[in-house]
Amino acid sequence: MIKRVAQFCFMLLALPLFAQLGGESTYQFLNLVSSPRQAALGGKIITNFDHDVTEALYNPASLNYQMHNQLAVNVSSYLGGITYGSAAYAYTWDRHVQTFHFGVTYINYGTFDGYDVNGNSTGTFSGNEAAISAGYNYNIPFTDFYVGANVKIITSLLEQYNSVGGAVDLGIMYINEKLDFHAALTVRNLGTQFTTYAGQNEPLPFEVNFGMSQTLENVPIRWHLTMENLQEWPIGVSNPARATTDLDGNQTQEKVGFFNNALRHLILGAELWPERGFNLRFGYNFRRSEELRIVDQRNFSGLSVGVGIRLNSMRFSYTHARYTSASNTSFFGLQIDLDGRRRR
Repeated sequence: MIKRVAQFCFMLLALPLFAQLGGESTYQFLNLVSSPRQAALGGKIITNFDHDVTEALYNPASLNYQMHNQLAVNVSSYLGGITYGSAAYAYTWDRHVQTFHFGVTYINYGTFDGYDVNGNSTGTFSGNEAAISAGYNYNIPFTDFYVGANVKIITSLLEQYNSVGGAVDLGIMYINEKLDFHAALTVRNLGTQFTTYAGQNEPLPFEVNFGMSQTLENVPIRWHLTMENLQEWPIGVSNPARATTDLDGNQTQEKVGFFNNALRHLILGAELWPERGFNLRFGYNFRRSEELRIVDQRNFSGLSVGVGIRLNSMRFSYTHARYTSASNTSFFGLQIDLDGRRRR
């Protein structure tokens, strides 16, 4: 059985490395963080294996019996007046081997003023996208490995153009209960457009992530380490705004070296008192920090901080994520235990 799991991992890693990053694929909202907790830990955390039902939107292998009959709703006031959020629910059919998950992710880009090529007003228009997903998790018998999959139907409406697509997320997770150590690998957004905006098929934002986390033995802290976008190297490109000009007018573009590229794949997070009714969360996203930093100005891009509070059968979450000096983001979340039990 272990041999089969190893073969599965290698199969995922051997997928063609043709994925695209931001601006080169459609349905980019699919890779936004799924909850305030994930945002607080730096984003794209895939190793939480507990009550947090929204975690399964990003890694279906994280589904487990603690999520049974949990309903979560999350919303964010994103950059530029954009609003996006998610909702999730899980049901355990068999506590030991399988759990089902249902979720939705949406984004509303707001209302825009339209003009023709001559500058004449054409009225207002809007844009929004959504993905409805169903997931399944299976604990491989007599092992510490969990495998899961999400199937997603995606809809997009941008002004008069619309598109429908489909995608699959795959995940595998290893749980060592003795060490309280988790490791996970996800392959996300394997899919295609069923109908295109204007007759041209565009790739989906395919992504491969690997993560690890562990609760320290004598300190109430759980650390998280995620390596994102492993399907592409290099991940960094030079920023034209950081080009330098010498006295002769010769311009030199920014150089993104090996070490800088490696750091841009890294996300760090920490959660204090993860098992208590009150916890603090911190994260640092190296890629966000590097891409949004301003030369000769400290703006703390990439940092995020959040808090979680449990009150009987409800859990409240809030996160503040730092992007630039001009714009930051707040995330709000509520999770309800529909069984009405107070969970530890």
